[in-house]
This record gives sequence, structure tokens and C-alpha cells, in this order.
Amino acid sequence: MTPIVEIPFKLAGRASAITRAELDSVVSWVGPGNVLTFVNGHFSPSLSSLNLLPRGVIVGSLADSCAVVSSLLEPHLGRYAHYEGRAFVALNTAFLKDGAFIYLPQNTMVEKPILLVFVSCPHGEPAVSHPRVLIVAGPSSQATIVESYAGLKDDLYFTNAVTEVALGQEAVLDHHLLQQDSKAAYHIATLAVCQGRQSTFSSHSLAIGSALARSEVQGLLADEGSTCTLRGVYAATGRQHVDTRARIDHAKPRCTSLQLYRGILGGHASGAFNGRILVRQDAHKTDARQTNNNLLLSEHAVIHTTPQLEIFADDVKCTHGATAGQLDQDALFYLRSRGIDLEDARRLMTHVFGSEVIRHIINDMIRNRFTELLSHWTSQTYNESLAA
Repeated sequence: MTPIVEIPFKLAGRASAITRAELDSVVSWVGPGNVLTFVNGHFSPSLSSLNLLPRGVIVGSLADSCAVVSSLLEPHLGRYAHYEGRAFVALNTAFLKDGAFIYLPQNTMVEKPILLVFVSCPHGEPAVSHPRVLIVAGPSSQATIVESYAGLKDDLYFTNAVTEVALGQEAVLDHHLLQQDSKAAYHIATLAVCQGRQSTFSSHSLAIGSALARSEVQGLLADEGSTCTLRGVYAATGRQHVDTRARIDHAKPRCTSLQLYRGILGGHASGAFNGRILVRQDAHKTDARQTNNNLLLSEHAVIHTTPQLEIFADDVKCTHGATAGQLDQDALFYLRSRGIDLEDARRLMTHVFGSEVIRHIINDMIRNRFTELLSHWTSQTYNESLAA
């Protein structure tokens, strides 16, 4: 994190209004829907649109919600993303001014995805924003949420985001994180989830931007019968560095978790994966799996992977594993024997490697967007390597 410390970032101010055309370059794939837009961390009502939401559902600015419905926020805000020993969470909390608040009442289903768009547009000097997201899902509620982070230009900026999620009994939440910041930017993201009895949380992430990116997920299975699924793809080239950390805490019996992350690294890029499963003393009947697979497209690319299990209970099923390697030469030979060009075969195999994670996304629109971006990244990476 030394580069972040050495750059004199200033707090990002409210940007002059960006155009709809500029915004569409980031969210055109969504179409009509529930979209909240934040520019430099500040809510932009003119660039947001909310379709008819079910009665009682709140989707809006965190700053506005603190003034209007503070009773819904107070039991949760700052309760799950603990800042002790976590400098960037502490920094976000200290500078907490705005972000998104989503509240789902009991027995409520939001059919269309809710998209939170965070656009960075600094004014010619290094700027930092600290967006905060709080999602509270009442018992038996259900929704699909996308967090999208992007820059309009190849500017230098720093995004330090924190998302807190509280799930009530039998709540179901599908969460998606899309990080496509500028290649000169820095991106730190923390996602903290607390799950109630028999709740279901799933997260899919795609990280393809930023000079330095770190994503940390903290899942707490706080009551019996809950399920937490974390899947992600991180891709880096050039001299990018991407760091993924995932920690799932099995605090109660009969809970299930899955971690599946795949990394694609080319050029002189470097990456790190640190996954941890903690099974507490009374968390019997736990079923936990953790897998990290990495594909190295260059002899200069480096990955450090550390899967971990800490088990303090009996009668559990826990597995973990990690791999790192290059494209399979036999598979390449097979594709070439079928008339496919060598570079096309490499692109195809690289894309399929990442798509094995993305294909689990239920929503067609989101899955297609993730697939499109991964395909574009793969083609661009191979084209740049050929040009070099």
C-alpha cells in the first residue's frame, strides 16, 4: 500500500455535472431500472432513476436517509465492518458523508436489480472518495444488487469503499461487484456481511481495473442454517496488482459456505489471494469449501495464494485448495488441430477459464455484462501482448 501513502490525495468534491452520454458509457447495459448514481462519492439525483418499488422499500442516499429514517440505520451502520486493525475501514468511517442505503421490509421481493453506480471524475489532481453502502434485508425479503465502480477517464484517483449487509431470517440477497476503474487508479473495497437464520447470501465479483486493487470480504454466519457463496474473477496485466481476501466465520451449526475465485494474470502483473474459513467450537455440521485457481499468461506474472482452514468443531466437512499454472498445451493442440488459430485458441481458453465462475450468475443481464467485459479484457490483453 506504499504508493497510496506517497500520493497526496485530496478529498474529492462534487464534480461538475457529467453528461448522460458519459454516464451511458458505464451503465448503458442496464436499460430502464433502479439506478442510483454517485459522482466522486456524492449522490447525483439527476443521474438516478427509481422505478416503482414495492411498498416500504427504501433505496436512496445514505446521507439523506440518516436524517429521515435514522432508526433503521442505527442498529446496523458501522456494526459489521469493524475498523479495529483495518486502516482503510477506519478511514472510510472517519470520512463517512454519503453513499447508498437500501432497506427491504419483511416479505418483500424487488424483481428488478438495483444498480449502484460510483463514477470517479477528479478535477486534474489526485482525489479520494470514501463511499459507504448499507443494505438491510428484513426477514424473507429478496433482491439483486449490483455495485459498479468506474472512471470516466484514465485519471489518478483513489476509491475506498465499504459495504455492510445485514440479512434477516430467510432473507435472500444476490450481490454483484463490478470494478473497472481507471488503470491509473487505486481501489480498496471491503464487504462485511452478517447473516441471520436460514438466510442466503451470494456474491459475484469481477475486477479488471485499477493499478492497485484490493477486495476484502468478511462473512459472518451468525445463526443456524445460513448459506454464504462467494465467487469472483480477478484479471490483471501490465504492472497491475490485485489482492483478494475472503474470510467466512462459521459461528453457528448447520451452515454452508463456498469460496471460488479465479485469477488471470498477464504481463508483469502480480496478485494475491488470502482465503480463510473459521469454524467455531459449537459450529457442528458445517459444510465449507474453498478453491482458488490461477492462470498465468506470462512467465513474468506472479501469484501468491494462501488458502486457510481453522476448525475448532467436530463433525464438519471442510475442504480447501489452490492451483496456479499456464494454459494446457494438450488443449491448445486439440483446438489448433480443429483449425483454430493459436492466438484465438489462447483467447478462447482464457475466456472459458474465467467464465466458469461467471456462468453461475442467475440474472441474464448481469451475467451477459460480466461475460462481455471479460471477453473484451481477454482480447485487449492478447492484442497488447502481440503488439509488444
